[in-house]
Amino acid sequence: MTAPAPPDERNVLAGLSTLDRFLPVWIGLAMAAGLLLGRLVPGLDAALDAVKIGEISLPIALGLLLMMYPVLAKVRYDRLGTVTGDRRLLISSLVLNWVLGPALMFALAWILLPDLPEYRTGLIIVGLARCIAMVLIWNDLACGDREAAAVLVALNSIFQVVAFGALGWFYLQVLPGWLGLAQDALSVSAWDIASYVLIFLGVPLAAGYASRRLGERTRGREWYESRFLPRVGPLALYGLLFTIVILFALQGGTITSQPGDVARIALPLLAYFALMWGGSFLLGRAIGLPYDRTTTLAFTAAGNNFELAIAVAVGVFGVTSGQALAGVVGPLIEVPVLVALVYASLAARRLFTARATAEEPARA
Repeated sequence: MTAPAPPDERNVLAGLSTLDRFLPVWIGLAMAAGLLLGRLVPGLDAALDAVKIGEISLPIALGLLLMMYPVLAKVRYDRLGTVTGDRRLLISSLVLNWVLGPALMFALAWILLPDLPEYRTGLIIVGLARCIAMVLIWNDLACGDREAAAVLVALNSIFQVVAFGALGWFYLQVLPGWLGLAQDALSVSAWDIASYVLIFLGVPLAAGYASRRLGERTRGREWYESRFLPRVGPLALYGLLFTIVILFALQGGTITSQPGDVARIALPLLAYFALMWGGSFLLGRAIGLPYDRTTTLAFTAAGNNFELAIAVAVGVFGVTSGQALAGVVGPLIEVPVLVALVYASLAARRLFTARATAEEPARA
């Protein structure tokens, strides 16, 4: 018997709500609104930046928590064991995120920005900050494996606390010294990294887990998934749009006043996202992962934790530094590129459908 084919891109897109279907339009408008607000409203960036605890912006934290909670509330936590037992997925993710990703960004930054040391350092910091937040949105929109995304994001968060400082020292001081290149310094404590992870991942993860446990226990799984989740689901995209507006309002003046520098920073970022996502997607298919886990592997490898990168760059080098500008340009490029890759991922589902169809006679 031939297994039923998964829905193709047109069927998936037709089933989306109006908000989801026109997501690129809403994101484009949010980016434009943030840039215009930052450019046209005097003192808005300073006012927004002042609302923070330590180096953590409270408006951005609010947007991220609002964005991540509904996605984590959808996770079937009783299925996580099927993910932790998938060694192909876990090993591939660790290698892509903590070996290839930082090395690729280091190489692209030095090749494409050899004359701009501040921007180069900022991009290397972006490459070290592996995604633990917004990737959940892209994975969900591309019909990736939610349980796998939760596990890989948690794994990245642990490695982020342990490895971020050491990798910063290696890529900014040790490796450049070995290669005879200019060296820089990065001083950031493990506690600072742990606080970002706790806020941006720990809080919404705990809330999502508690929602599912309490909702299923008191009202049942059918009510939870058919009544509760549809009500809270739109909050994820509202939080995403709010976060984008705040991010671009904070740096609207800087971005619009330095278009040439933004273009120079954008080039290695574009190459990075294309290579990481495309290579990870091909790797997932080559090692036999199904579409949903291949998609999760690709998005968790390509995304970066720009909130952490910006906070570290601002804390170490200052809010007006080139390193901070490189961190800010990160989401400017990442958001539209990864939205486009959501559609590319949905279109690529037919590759897995064709493989499943071809393998069915052999199994029979």
